[in-house]
Parts: sequence; structure tokens; C-alpha cells
Amino acid sequence: MTAVGFYHLTRTPLEAALPKLLEKARAAGLQVLVLTGSPERSAALDSLLWTYDPDSWLVHGTAKDGLEDAPLHPIWISDQDENRNRAECLVLVDGAESARLGDYVRCLDLFDGRDESAVAAARARWSKAKEAGHALTYWQQTESGGWSEKK
Repeated sequence: MTAVGFYHLTRTPLEAALPKLLEKARAAGLQVLVLTGSPERSAALDSLLWTYDPDSWLVHGTAKDGLEDAPLHPIWISDQDENRNRAECLVLVDGAESARLGDYVRCLDLFDGRDESAVAAARARWSKAKEAGHALTYWQQTESGGWSEKK
């Protein structure tokens, strides 16, 4: 059973929220796979993680860095549902889904709460994960951009 947290973005875009969540996952010692919806999105997030904060950076890699080196990267960004860096934490963006959800200890499913189709798709993923027996939590952004668990 995987602990799956659904993260409802209401205040900031993914590009602002994702680095902070990745920092927390890395601080907890987790290897992370960020599963995106397209190669273009993977490339954009790759650039973002090098530049999002001038005082910080998140070590990560993508297929362009060489698939054989994936295990060396604490964060791997890909549009392929493959756990090349032996991640314990899966981060889903852009409505991406994994057929291997149960292979991870933790999953963060980030979705845009201002997009009705993204919310509907997240609800469908919630139902699917619940049916599979995963432990689900729902997090909503606060006014300050932090997270509050909703019951």
C-alpha cells in the first residue's frame, strides 16, 4: 500500500509548489521520480529545478543525462513510467498516471484546482487509488501557499 497525497494547487502554479515539495521529500531522505505528461514538460521542469531559487538547487537528472546514470540522481524527471533511479517517492504532474503506484512508499499527485478538467481527472485518480487500497490524503493550498490537510 502506498501513501498517496493529492495536492490541490489553488494559490500558486506547479512551478512554484513543486520545488518546495521536492525539497521536503529530499530532506526526508527519499529518492524521487517526477512523472510528467510529456517530454517537453520534463525539459521545462529540468530547467526550472536548476533556476527556481538562486540560493538553492535540487540535484536531478533526465534521460538527456544518460539513462545509465539515473540511479545516481536523487530526483529523476521523466515522461516514462519507469523507476530508473530506484525512487521511493513518486510525484505525478500534468495528470500523469503510473501503472506501478504500489511500487512506491509515497506518491504526491499535484493538480491545478483552477482547471475543472484537471480536478475531474484528479477525482478519477483518487477513486482508482482508493479502489486499489492505497492510503489517501487530500491537501489544499493555504492563503500563504503552504498546505493544509483536509478530512
